[in-house]
Amino acid sequence: MSYLKQGMLAAAMMLAATTTSLHQAHAEQCEQQSFEETKYVICTLEARKADLRLFWKGADGTPYRAFSSLAEAVRAEGKTLVLAVNAGMYRGDFSPMGLYVENSRELKPVNTSKAESSAGQVPNFYKKPNGVFFLAETGAGILPTDEFLKRAPKVRFATQSGPMLVIAGKLNPIFIPGSTDRTRRSGVGVCGTGTVRLAISEDGVNFHDFARLFRDNLKCPDALFLDGGNGVGLYYPAMGRNDRSWHGGYGPILGVVE
Repeated sequence: MSYLKQGMLAAAMMLAATTTSLHQAHAEQCEQQSFEETKYVICTLEARKADLRLFWKGADGTPYRAFSSLAEAVRAEGKTLVLAVNAGMYRGDFSPMGLYVENSRELKPVNTSKAESSAGQVPNFYKKPNGVFFLAETGAGILPTDEFLKRAPKVRFATQSGPMLVIAGKLNPIFIPGSTDRTRRSGVGVCGTGTVRLAISEDGVNFHDFARLFRDNLKCPDALFLDGGNGVGLYYPAMGRNDRSWHGGYGPILGVVE
């Protein structure tokens, strides 16, 4: 065999190995799981290795709103959006409800206000304690909002949402076992040595059972609720998912770029 043919063969084998490696990485990032008869998509990421970022607005200052719009913007930079979820609750103009930090810039301040209940219901964001998911130089973390303000960590990315699901290994005490308040929900947990786990329920689940998914099944000592109902969304082409929000779009988005 000539040196030219040997070189071409080696290059082809390297390309095939790289493609296979990428495919396997994607296949391992998210998978379908069941916990106590509720179906979920669980995505596992190593925060120190994955290029995990928060996104909100494009270069023109307009919120991305759709996963496909963000994917196009990332593609224009020569990269690929491989995974995304909506990163917390947002207002009618698609702006974050609370703290939002992107590339070390605070674009929205911490929200410590108390919402008045409507017909006996407190909006999820204001159920106490709410919290902050953040990415710092040392990795990922989740803290109740009051604790985050006390510690004031230096962060590259941060999003505030609520309520907290699991706090230092304990379920949020406001949750009611057997509650009939069941809907689709999404959340994020920081587990073990900083592993980040995203969970998107495919069935209706109450807060108590959703929190137990993170504590008892995923072994996450800290977890934060992101959104629920029609606001839940997942972008994961490897699984054929490119969800659309029934609210006309999403606000902040948590995404993985390769």
